[in-house]
Amino acid sequence: MNALSLFSRRLRSTDRAQRHRVVIVGGGAAGLELATKLGRSAEFEVTLIDKARSHIWKPKLHEIAAGSMDVGGHEVGFLAHARNNGFAYRMGEMTGLNRESREVSIAPFVDSDGEEITPARTFGYDTLVLAVGSQSNDFGTPGVKEHALKLECTCDAAKFNRKLLNACFREQSRQSQSGQVRRLRICIIGAGATGVELAAELLRTGREVLGHGHTPSSVGSDALEVHVVEATDRVLSALPPRLSEAAHRLLTDQGVQVHVSAKVSAVTCTAVQLSDGSSIPSDITVWAAGVRAPSFLKTLAGLETNHLNQLVVQPSLQTTLDPSIFAMGDCAACPIPGGHGVVPPRAQAAHQQAAFLALNLPLHLQGQAIPPYKYRDFGSLISLGKFSTIGSLMGGLVGRSMFIEGLFAKTMYWLMYKSHEVTLHGWRRVTLQTLARCLMPSGGSRIKLH
Repeated sequence: MNALSLFSRRLRSTDRAQRHRVVIVGGGAAGLELATKLGRSAEFEVTLIDKARSHIWKPKLHEIAAGSMDVGGHEVGFLAHARNNGFAYRMGEMTGLNRESREVSIAPFVDSDGEEITPARTFGYDTLVLAVGSQSNDFGTPGVKEHALKLECTCDAAKFNRKLLNACFREQSRQSQSGQVRRLRICIIGAGATGVELAAELLRTGREVLGHGHTPSSVGSDALEVHVVEATDRVLSALPPRLSEAAHRLLTDQGVQVHVSAKVSAVTCTAVQLSDGSSIPSDITVWAAGVRAPSFLKTLAGLETNHLNQLVVQPSLQTTLDPSIFAMGDCAACPIPGGHGVVPPRAQAAHQQAAFLALNLPLHLQGQAIPPYKYRDFGSLISLGKFSTIGSLMGGLVGRSMFIEGLFAKTMYWLMYKSHEVTLHGWRRVTLQTLARCLMPSGGSRIKLH
């Protein structure tokens, strides 16, 4: 029996008003999984704070951007999920922290019409967990904020999708009038997982939209021109070279123009300028290079941060200057035992850390030391749309490191997402939902046109 079960049984009769208050800021994979697990225990009063109203697994953002995923079938509404799992959801963006009074400050929430939905508020806590994720790092490159889109949240992905569709329809109309075909040019800056997966997904969706209403001979593979620009000497530079080579080969075979060792000096409304003086014409530019934690963490109540704005934490995931404040996921700089850097910002790390805290927070409440979190690298999986999935399974999972691709890798990628769904909804519901999707496949195009 784990520590959480023992703690729950011991304090079953605890008065509701005396429950330990846990405030979780951030409803990404780590924050929502932890809120779900703790909310099911009668001993915790759990509050989840997020400025969004629903959750989408972040590795799915490229599918939303490309228009190949039905968001309604995968998003988790915070309000309903909180009600079903015993925790409270409060909408808003964190703006401050008072460590002495143990209070989190939340900004007023104003909708797109300028109407205030909720006022500025504060929430008291006994234990605070920060899981605010990460955002792109533009390194101060001129023109990025003005002319490049990012994929940091569902709203960003939806914005990109609207711009993509508008550009496709604009080209479609122009071709109908002039009879001439001009390529729609998309430039993705950054060849990490997000950039590579988005490029692969766009090859199918963009060409399908551009080809709608035209004969195959009039609009074909030349209708869309996708560029991927990477400053290092290979795509997926954080992963093993064999994965990089396979991804590079698959992208180029499908027509993606990959530029490695190419540093971006500026972005304009019509082109991406490189440091060697050359430029790449672009109708739509996406910045997917670099990762850092939100900038507000740098000045948050004096907590220790690193150069990427990440909160520095001990192996127990407690912040170095306040043991009642924990950080996990992309916003935490958690050391890897043995002095080999920090835990990488991956979905598997967020999942592991949420499970770790759910299991060990009762020890903290009883005054016991929390054991060190040990990151287990199960490998990396990259989805290349309909063309393939590639990845590597590390020794901890299969006994030795091995390279995988094709159907097996695609299945592993699918199972990784299902693991996240099971944590939130349980095996029974996920199984029924999955069967329903298989038995009722979408008729016609998968491309979302709205």
